[in-house]
Formats: sequence, structure tokens, C-alpha cells
Amino acid sequence: MVGPAFDCLLNPLGAVRLSFERAVSASDRFDPASLSNKDWGAVDVFQKFLFDEGGLSQVPFLDTENQRWIQPNSLVRFRGMVQDMLGSEFYVGAFKDGPTWRTNKFADVSSVDMGPGPEMQIWERSLLYCVQVPGQNSWSVQSYSSSPLLDRYKAMSSTQHGEKRPRHPNVEDMESNGSNSELGGTSSCSKKKREEELPSLVLQASHGSHGHVADISMVPDFNTKSLSCLVKIYDSLESDLKLNDVVEFIGVFTFDPELVVHKTDSDELMDGLCDDALAHLPPSKVPRLHCLIHRKLALQDFLIGSHVTEPKPSLIRGIRETLLRHLTSILGNDGVAAQCMVLHLLSRVHARVDSVAVGKLSLNLCGLNAESVAIFVSRLNLVIQSILPFSQCIPLTVEYLNTTTLAPRKDYQSNRLITGALQLVRGSHLTFDETRLISGTLNSVGVANVRLLKNLMECQQVEYEFDYYKMEMPADVQLLILSEGKSSILPADLVLPFRPVGVTYVKSPTEEDLQAWRWYLVTLRSLSHVIEPEMQKVLEDDMVAARQGDRTLGAADFSRWMTMARLMTASFGETNLSLEHWQMVKELERLRKERLK
Repeated sequence: MVGPAFDCLLNPLGAVRLSFERAVSASDRFDPASLSNKDWGAVDVFQKFLFDEGGLSQVPFLDTENQRWIQPNSLVRFRGMVQDMLGSEFYVGAFKDGPTWRTNKFADVSSVDMGPGPEMQIWERSLLYCVQVPGQNSWSVQSYSSSPLLDRYKAMSSTQHGEKRPRHPNVEDMESNGSNSELGGTSSCSKKKREEELPSLVLQASHGSHGHVADISMVPDFNTKSLSCLVKIYDSLESDLKLNDVVEFIGVFTFDPELVVHKTDSDELMDGLCDDALAHLPPSKVPRLHCLIHRKLALQDFLIGSHVTEPKPSLIRGIRETLLRHLTSILGNDGVAAQCMVLHLLSRVHARVDSVAVGKLSLNLCGLNAESVAIFVSRLNLVIQSILPFSQCIPLTVEYLNTTTLAPRKDYQSNRLITGALQLVRGSHLTFDETRLISGTLNSVGVANVRLLKNLMECQQVEYEFDYYKMEMPADVQLLILSEGKSSILPADLVLPFRPVGVTYVKSPTEEDLQAWRWYLVTLRSLSHVIEPEMQKVLEDDMVAARQGDRTLGAADFSRWMTMARLMTASFGETNLSLEHWQMVKELERLRKERLK
């Protein structure tokens, strides 16, 4: 194992290289090819440090607040959505330094001069372009902003450079006048030119370079509003990671000024002049993270400080009552709307039968006029933001439909997937405010966007646009529509005319209440559901009787009733549908239909 001389936080590459050297020395007849895309014990070192020795809490999160303080070549955590998969990259994984084999794994540049033509091994790694989760609400990230190591970085920067760490003046000068005499990079997309000028370890530029330790004052010019990250995955090229997965990566954060490709004013991000996707992701704009360990995240991983550990029905009934009371209050004492909101917020896609997404329950609150919009819509949006990890509110107008890119599309010139507003993670909540929609003409983009939205509403699928074909990507997004009349653009599963009784004072919930509601909505939506044979007979009889009384009822109505029954059961923390819960669903449907008349 790696000795204590190597700090896994501040010098993770030292631990990687020492473990490699020990693996080499332990082998009588070392074959470097045998270590291609395999771990030789380095990951075990970090597994022990992070999880057995409690080091995970010391690792700072790479985000918009912390990125300016984090030291290059140190260990970081990054949570984000996989927005694009950029394929694989070949790099110099191992090379011979005299009689000694050394490794460049988890690094952008070599720690020593590889020389003009060393004996080397070419290995492969996967590239993922990741972004912060779209629509992530602030309460789910509030505890990531501090760690002992981050405090050390800030103290170091404050001592050397004042309160904030400025960028190196030479970097600013070179960006302003286009000079690259020291960093050896240009805006050219020519592979030959990059091979000659960039000391990268990737195959196109594998001629070697001296190791470089970045000055602490030299920070990359990253986006300060929304941080993206180029993640390099090792040892799992056939990874189970997919587009739109939410993942936590732990790895080596790298920023080497020598690798910065400075661009001219005419060389825009998506100018389409180069077929290499990495040419559009310079290290000065997009940080690199060489992943040691990664894990997929669920909604539960974004809960912070919840004191609830298991769904006991007695405890859940109390949480349900307080949430329902709060929703009723913000909705002007409309209890029916509040009950529908609870079911809607618990819904998720738990199965797919052909094109049917089983479990979804979109909600259309209609009958909203200018006065009710001004009072109740902002209240509702605020409470949704405060209790769900990922949510967005979109004002649906003719201009928005005619101009916005909703579906992701592939740009083959830059070899990048251009994101759209509907590229979302599972468990996201979308509110469409149709109250601002006025008469107008939809252009071809608007017509296509309406079709995309209807497909999302009805099938929970989003069409990703490729030039020669379209790919249906499954989604799991809760959809709430606010409209003056019944929405004709977005046909919801549940349409309810909004009937506020009056405007009441809404008491701000305590932090304890908010934590309980967050846990309630995230945890109960994943409960299993069982219908005993006795209840199945009751359901069949009730549906037959309902069909005899109203011939307009069809399979979609019965499917919605079953979904509501499952959600009503889950809202009480139970898994078996009871007669009481079924009666509650039937009464809720009766009240809803009375309003529709």
C-alpha cells in the first residue's frame, strides 16, 4: 500500500505513480501491456482513504463557488449530469524512462521528460462531458461549499494574493494579444500543428513534455455561472454510464497552462471548423477531471440533514398532513387542488408497456386568471423549488415555442451533442406557465416543439435529433401545466379547474418541515405497490359499474385511476391498496369531475 508520505488529497498522482512502481517491481517479468486499462492497486489506495479512513468528507466539491480556490492536481468531487459522450481517447499510458517504466495514467502531461522516442504503451480512456444538474435547487447543494482542505486553499491564496486569487497577468496578456510563445498553443484545429505545439499525452501529441506544476495564482477562466467538466474515465470503457445519468466523480482535477489552446475572435465555440470535439473544450474553459471512482446518484443522495430514516406509516401520516395543509394554504384553501398536487409530486415512471409510461401523472391546473396568477403561481413555484431537488418553470409563449431549442441535436461538424431544454435528469419537475400564451402563429420550429412537448406528456420520451434519424430517449419528468382554460397544447393526465376560496396568510415552514417533506416526496415515490385479490375484485366491479354509467370512459381513464390509487397508497407510506384509499381516489375523481362540468 502507498505510504503516508503521499497525500491522497494534495498529491493523488504521487500515490498513483508509487503504486505503479511497486506493481512493476513486484513483477519478475513485467509486461506493461498487461496493465492497459487495468488497475494495479491505485484505486484501492483511494478506496481505503475515502471510505475506510473517512477521507471522503475532506474532499472539496468542484463547483462554481469553489473552482477558483482548488489547487490543480489535487483530489476533488464533482456531481453532474452526463450531457454528452465523446467516445474514447488514446494516450501514452506507460513509457520507459531509462531502465524504469513509469505511468501517465490520470494525468494530462508527463511528470518527467519522455524524450524524443521512448518505448511506450498506448492506452485508452473514455471522455464524458458533464454539467451541473439542470434545474438543481440551491437547498440540495448548500452543504458542498466547505471542507477543511478548501479552507486551506483559501488561506493559502489569501496569504499569497489577498482575499481572492487573481489570474496570472501573463495569461491575461496572452489572451488579449493572441500570443502563445510560452504556452505553445494556437487556435488552429490542425492535428499536425497540435502535435508539434501541445505537450499532451494524447496520441496526437505524444512526443513528451516536462512535468509542469501550475502556479497557485494561475487559475483557469471557467464559467462562473454554470460549471461543466470534461471527465476522463479509466478501466471501464464499457461503462454502464449513459446520457443524462447523474453521477458523482472523484478524481484528479487538472489545469496545466501549457495545454491551453488560445482561440481567436473568429474561432467561436461551435464554429464547425474542426471535427475534434476537444478543440471546442479548451482547458482554460472546461476543467479536466481524471476519474478514480464514480457512482450513480439517486434523488435520495441530494437530501441534506433529514432526520427520517425509514417510512413508518405513523410518522408518514403526520408528514403528509403538514404537507397537505401547507399546499392547501398556498393554493387559497383549495383542498382538492392540494390533494392532486400531492399525488402529482409523488408520481414517477415505474414501468413501460410498449409506448405507455406507467406511473406518470401530469397535472393541469386551469381556470387561472390574471389575479390568481399574480397571487398563487409564485407561491406554488416557490414551494416546489423548496421541496424538490430539480425543478424549472418555463413561461410558455408563442415566441418561446418559435425560438427555443427543446430537443438535443447532434452537430456532426463539431462532433458534439448540442443540449436542449428537455435534456433533463430523471426525477426533474417542469412547470409550464401557459397563462402568458396569447394568439399567434407558430413557425416550423414552434410546430416541432409542440410535437416534442406532447410526446413528452403522453409517452415520457424526448426525440434526440440526429441529421439522418431521430432517437427516442426515455424520460421521467413530472409535468405541471398552469393555464387559463384547459390546455390544448399539453394534454395532461389530470385536468383540474382551480377554485381558490380566498387569499390566506401562509406561515413559512420550518427547516425541519422542509427536510421532512423532501424526504417524504423522494422516498415514498419509490415504494412498491401490491393489490390483493380481494381488492382486485372490488376494482373490477367499480370499473364495470362506472363504464355502464358513462360510456365515454376508456382505457386511459381506468389507467389513470389505477395510478392515482397507487399514489394515494404511497402517500400514506403503505404498499397494499386498501378499500379506504380506493374510496379516497373515487371521491377525489367525483369532486374533480363536478368542477369540469
